[in-house]
Amino acid sequence: MSEPTPYDDDRAAYSRQGLARLVLSDHARDVADSAAGLVGTRHDAETGLAGRASQARQLVELAEQALLSAVVYEVERGASWGQIATYLGISADEAEERYSPGLQAWKGAFEKPYRLDETGRKRIPQLPTAAYDPSWACAQLDQWALLQRIGINDQQAVSAGLVMAGATDEPLP
Repeated sequence: MSEPTPYDDDRAAYSRQGLARLVLSDHARDVADSAAGLVGTRHDAETGLAGRASQARQLVELAEQALLSAVVYEVERGASWGQIATYLGISADEAEERYSPGLQAWKGAFEKPYRLDETGRKRIPQLPTAAYDPSWACAQLDQWALLQRIGINDQQAVSAGLVMAGATDEPLP
């Protein structure tokens, strides 16, 4: 399991802060797409009872995932638990208790990027997809942002602002 993959080389070009931001962008896109599904009313009559409540609950779950990604990103940027807690309306201790497991999983994925599946033959990446394959994620998110008109004809609305490896004092992933 220690043989490198092309994804590992690609990922090495990005700082952990940049990868965390890319994951946040990916999760934010999921939230936006899910929310868009609740806007239209044309098919409400064909939607089962409580179907829109189910969609809204899924939206909340995606938003919670995006919030965790935002916290990981802010920690990678150097924010303290106190600074993060201020914007969450909770204490620093509560923020650390709530989000530390996700942060530890993020950090652990860099130490052990793969685990074997049940058969012991296939490697399963431990990083979120956007961090595992950042070039693909950048292309997808830049295209999505362009189609959503985020920025004015900005072909790289997502990828242009990512912090690359060597741009900060952090250790390489």
